[in-house]
Amino acid sequence: QASQEELKAAYRRLCMLYHPDKHRDPELKTQAERLFNLVHQAYEVLSDPQTRAIYDIYGRRGLEMEGWEVVERKRTPAEIREEFERLQREREERRLQQRTNPKGTISVGIDATDLFDRYDEEYEDVPGSSFPQIEINKMHISQSIEAPLTATDTAILSGNLSTQNGNGGGSINLALRRVTSAKGWGELEFGAGDLQGPLFGLKIFRNLTPRCFITTNCALQFSSRGIRPGLTTVLARNLDKNTMGYLQWRWGIQSAMNTSIVRDTKTSHFTVALQLGIPHSFMMVSYQHKFQDEDQTRVKGSLKAGFFGTIVEYGAERKISRHSILGATVSVGVPQGVSLKIKLNRASQTYFFPVHLTDQLLPSAVFYATVGPLVIYFAMHRLIIKPYLRAQKERELEKQRESTASDILQKKQEAEAAVRLMQESVRRIIEAEEARMGLIVVNAWYGKFVNDNSRKNEKVKVIDVTVPLQCLVKDSKLILTEASKAGLPGFYDPCVGEEKSLKVLYQFRGVLHQVMSADNEALRIPKQ
Repeated sequence: QASQEELKAAYRRLCMLYHPDKHRDPELKTQAERLFNLVHQAYEVLSDPQTRAIYDIYGRRGLEMEGWEVVERKRTPAEIREEFERLQREREERRLQQRTNPKGTISVGIDATDLFDRYDEEYEDVPGSSFPQIEINKMHISQSIEAPLTATDTAILSGNLSTQNGNGGGSINLALRRVTSAKGWGELEFGAGDLQGPLFGLKIFRNLTPRCFITTNCALQFSSRGIRPGLTTVLARNLDKNTMGYLQWRWGIQSAMNTSIVRDTKTSHFTVALQLGIPHSFMMVSYQHKFQDEDQTRVKGSLKAGFFGTIVEYGAERKISRHSILGATVSVGVPQGVSLKIKLNRASQTYFFPVHLTDQLLPSAVFYATVGPLVIYFAMHRLIIKPYLRAQKERELEKQRESTASDILQKKQEAEAAVRLMQESVRRIIEAEEARMGLIVVNAWYGKFVNDNSRKNEKVKVIDVTVPLQCLVKDSKLILTEASKAGLPGFYDPCVGEEKSLKVLYQFRGVLHQVMSADNEALRIPKQ
């Protein structure tokens, strides 16, 4: 965002610093020539609006293209950006055509009621009766893939298999979706299964206004009992920036009317819903709090009451790796009993384990369902997950260091050469600042600092940047913008991929001050 005046001022200052004629030592003269040429090349690119736009978008690679295959030379910066965005869209479309976007769910139902609902008198004479019987009583597996056919047409193939108490079945579905306009799309669905007959469906989505849309789903299910039609319509509207309202009407095998309001903000998610229908009518309220931490921790609770009884649920979920989220929910209901539901999301795959603990409301079951997962999670997090993530991060950092080793070595040599060339200028700047009781940088370090006791085993990786910072002082002021300080003259990255800071000890008006600044944080000293 620098203006032409700022560019010219920086160019003049660096030219005075690196001009070869200002250095008599042959080695310093050679280093000055190389840095002077780099400064001149940078100014040539940034002073021309066209080449500056090319560099902003494509980097150095765009400038090195022969014949300017990417864009016409005569175009304005705005036209260059539009061309780049168009090429990006075309690349995205080609990428979409090669992507299948697989999604899957595996659910394993576990019956653990023998842990709490045992009748000891029945087991007294049975061998092995001292051990509770825990068994898997149901399983469900579903998978779907998407295959973009054109920019507007997509084919979706999905299938599922289910089994419960020894009986099971499955189905397969094929859907063809077409985006008809910016306001809507339509989808045709065909399905077949061993428990149900053929299925034909039609789904339509349409934006009625910028704040309101409607979805209609019609289906015909063929079975031995005849044709079962079904119709579901959902009308939704943005009530405000973070709130959506929904009205749903379902007619068919399980007819119902449902209305719900969903409010989703950066820190919370709130839902209230009311349904009147056959066989179930209920009212539901749920709330989820989102903590603003790096693990994306969320705590949730809900109350659902209706003709089937009352269910209270509470739980939490947390990110355990880059692509994995682990969650646990305790469900306490009448007459449903107590259940523990464990869910793991891994990229686009979901693994769900509902564990039924008891058919009764037992305080012991609620206690173990609540405390047990917490104890297991914190033990696993400390003994397995944390060491694994630390080792993974170290491997990635090592890989990044290896790939950038030659580039960093070159940057280091350039920085060291720049510091040697700055010595004379810095001496003059210090003399001028001392005369006016101005700003003198006593010491400055850049890199990774370790101040926390929990990280005392980590190695400190810093470089001395006292001379480069003093060289940037002008009229008793030092101003650094919001950008990585590794790109400043005389700086380089001492710890690739790690969090860096700048620590400065300076003297102003004869008084010592100290300031600490994050790598991408703007800095202005002396502090006002």
